[in-house]
Amino acid sequence: MKKSIIVAAIALAHGVAQAAAPATAPRAENAFLSQADAAARSARVANVDYTLDFTLTGKETFSGTTTLSFDLSDAGAPLTIDLDKATIASLTVNGKAVTPQYNQWFITIAAADLKAGRNSVTISYQRLHSTNGEGLHRMVDPVDNRVYTYSHFEPAAAHQMFPVFDQPDLKGTYEITVTAPADWVVSSTRRETGIQDIGNTKRWTFPRTKKLSSYNFAMHAGPYKVWEDHGGPYPMRLFARQSVASQVSPQDWFSYTRRGLKFFDQYFGVPYQFEKYDQLLVPDFLYGAMENAAAITFAERGFLYKDEMTSAQKQSLAGVIMHEMAHQWFGDLVTMKWWNGLWLNESFASFMGTLATAESTEFGNAWQGFYSGAKQSAYVQDQRVTTHAIETPVPSTANAFDNIDAITYSKGASTLKQLRHLLGEEVFRQGVHNYLVKYSYQNARLDDFIGSLGEAAHRDLSGWTRQWLYEPGVNTIAAEYSCAGGKISAFTLRQSAPSKAMPTLREQRVQIGLFNLGADGLALSKNLAVTYKGANTAVPELKGAACPDLVYPNYQDWGYAQVQLDKKSFATAQASLGKVEDPLLRSMLWQSLWDGVRSAKLPLNEFLKTVLVNAPGEKDYTLLGDVTGKVRSAKAYLDEMGPSAAAYKAKVVPQLEQMAFAATNAASGDKNFQRRWFSTYLDLTSSPAALAQLADILGGKLVVPGLNVSQDVRWDIINRLNRFAYPGAAALLAAEQERDKSDSGQAAALGATVIQPDAKVKAEWLANIADLQTKLPFSKIRRAMESMYPAEQGALNELSASQRLAQLGQIDKAAGPVFMRSYANMMIPAGCTPASVQRLQSAVGKLKDLSAGTRRALLVTHQEDERCVAIKKAMTVN
Repeated sequence: MKKSIIVAAIALAHGVAQAAAPATAPRAENAFLSQADAAARSARVANVDYTLDFTLTGKETFSGTTTLSFDLSDAGAPLTIDLDKATIASLTVNGKAVTPQYNQWFITIAAADLKAGRNSVTISYQRLHSTNGEGLHRMVDPVDNRVYTYSHFEPAAAHQMFPVFDQPDLKGTYEITVTAPADWVVSSTRRETGIQDIGNTKRWTFPRTKKLSSYNFAMHAGPYKVWEDHGGPYPMRLFARQSVASQVSPQDWFSYTRRGLKFFDQYFGVPYQFEKYDQLLVPDFLYGAMENAAAITFAERGFLYKDEMTSAQKQSLAGVIMHEMAHQWFGDLVTMKWWNGLWLNESFASFMGTLATAESTEFGNAWQGFYSGAKQSAYVQDQRVTTHAIETPVPSTANAFDNIDAITYSKGASTLKQLRHLLGEEVFRQGVHNYLVKYSYQNARLDDFIGSLGEAAHRDLSGWTRQWLYEPGVNTIAAEYSCAGGKISAFTLRQSAPSKAMPTLREQRVQIGLFNLGADGLALSKNLAVTYKGANTAVPELKGAACPDLVYPNYQDWGYAQVQLDKKSFATAQASLGKVEDPLLRSMLWQSLWDGVRSAKLPLNEFLKTVLVNAPGEKDYTLLGDVTGKVRSAKAYLDEMGPSAAAYKAKVVPQLEQMAFAATNAASGDKNFQRRWFSTYLDLTSSPAALAQLADILGGKLVVPGLNVSQDVRWDIINRLNRFAYPGAAALLAAEQERDKSDSGQAAALGATVIQPDAKVKAEWLANIADLQTKLPFSKIRRAMESMYPAEQGALNELSASQRLAQLGQIDKAAGPVFMRSYANMMIPAGCTPASVQRLQSAVGKLKDLSAGTRRALLVTHQEDERCVAIKKAMTVN
């Protein structure tokens, strides 16, 4: 059989839905589009063109006229056009006025009004702007009352802005005209060809785009501040609200963008296709960024700072720019056919974004950051009861984001990284190039991508595909060896599966590193690349090597596998972290210790002993961020444990506070290290003495040499003081609100209010969150959720815990996926007690009808609550 047929057979064997035959039943009357209905529609419709005319006033509603032109192969059945919650003024089908058959989710065009061949449908309508970050979002800046709008359509929200076939495999072209207030600018997929003054408005005209899936098209409009750069082959622009323009560093944005475009042009061997490159910082954004073709949006919250950016913040900026840029090829130019292929878009962008950051910017250690951040999230996710295969069925658009998690992004990226090692760097690159050339402006499936790589490698990748993409779980690898006379006499790499339910053993290529302690520390004595598969792989090449003090069987992080250190290596890691010169290896050894904590094999107090000894001397900036992140997690576990850990907390927390504050002072000559340590100090502070010290820093009574107490830092301090009800904290909050009236200041003030340990405040905001008819913007509701129940407020959490669990099913049915993605991950109660675990177990048994995403969140909360109880039990101090 051909490779594509083999891969397709594997997909069917593992339950991956293939494109269905045209459906005969009418489309379900709900807000979502099923894969079967989408396949039926795309089987009939082709060559789609949109002509869009929008009128924006800045008010709460906007109006538009859309003309859809398309070829129809079969006019024997009705056809639906997606349009959400609009008021239709007129509907014309093939030149004939028609009374709309409209259910607020989609319009049904009767078969009698259609014809085989070319059809034209014109719809004039009016709609409210959204305030939840989807569709055409509207925000009023509280600083100057200017109105800003932007579009966001992924996974299937274009129909919240205009009538559309809202599915990725019906690519179309878009020609738009926008009438907007005279002081607004408009950005879309192409640059405007004309701007006409019409009184107090301007009419913007844009040429027709190349073929795009609906979720990749964009239109953003408002009185944005615009910066331009023409230093590269493609004109670049950067947009931001006027009131936050001073917080933007355009030179950094343009520098990383220019370097990224050059890198990708060369790597892919296919030049950037969309002529210009706009990037917009937008408010209230749901995610980190979105890869709209040539008009990419970024969340303000992640990329605006009221101080000079740290190195970590610049690296984050570079990485996200590169991730979204990779999508311009892998996602926008070539697009998945249906949402089960979304992982490939995101995995590839995560992989390529890291590669581009490492090879085209000053952040050459980007893969170290990937290991300690994104990859660890994937390992955690892959060990949960809710783990899933990378490639999974998506029955409808309601489920499109059910699996948007670290497996989709980071495990997928890790498997691609591993595949690159397995095939060779140039073979992998050639396969990607061939794929992009063959499927440009088309939709593709997984077997198309794998087929291109397999052809470039002259290898059948069906077995690899089955193991890595259709089977869930993370394997564990461990070195088993014996020594005689100071030399290795036998060495085997052992691979184990996570459970009987997930028995798959995988093939991959890793490096085995042998290390020995000497006068200069822990030094690499031998490094060997090995391709292993099955349960046992003998490594005879290591016979005769010096008996090691430490073996690391995934040296330099080629593979995706949990590393289980042998007993001697674990002891060496715990005792000799400060003697390891290689930062990536140090990071891996820290991770082994933290894995020991999370599996309740290493007592948390023993881990914190290691922290107090080793963290202050850490000289690698990226690794310091990893270690301090683990310290924050350790502190959260202590807080969740409640009274049973009180005595130990009273002893160790002041030690951690003092460690972080002393390191802050010691780093006065290095602003990056100093801000990282001070941020850690802020997040650890809970003792009365440390809180008083924070209050003195806020008030200027205590000056830390070198530390800039920016507005962001001031809000962080106020949040911390209110979190622990420091005397006078509420008055400090009120004063800061007067000082900073920006929307970010309002959001910070809301967070500081909700986080107060006050039962009345919690009850008030719990009611606001549960009120699905609230007029509050979703961004405020989400901020309140984030602040409701910090780890140490277990007693307050407990007051409403039973109520929240009892209402979970009701809220899940009434709210949409956007709301529930936040609610389910932040508001399901856990208490780190056997009683809490039992309560969650009972809810798991009773709440069988939850949506897939909410059900998953409930299961994860239960599992993590069990983990917390086990970690508490494993502690060796009171």
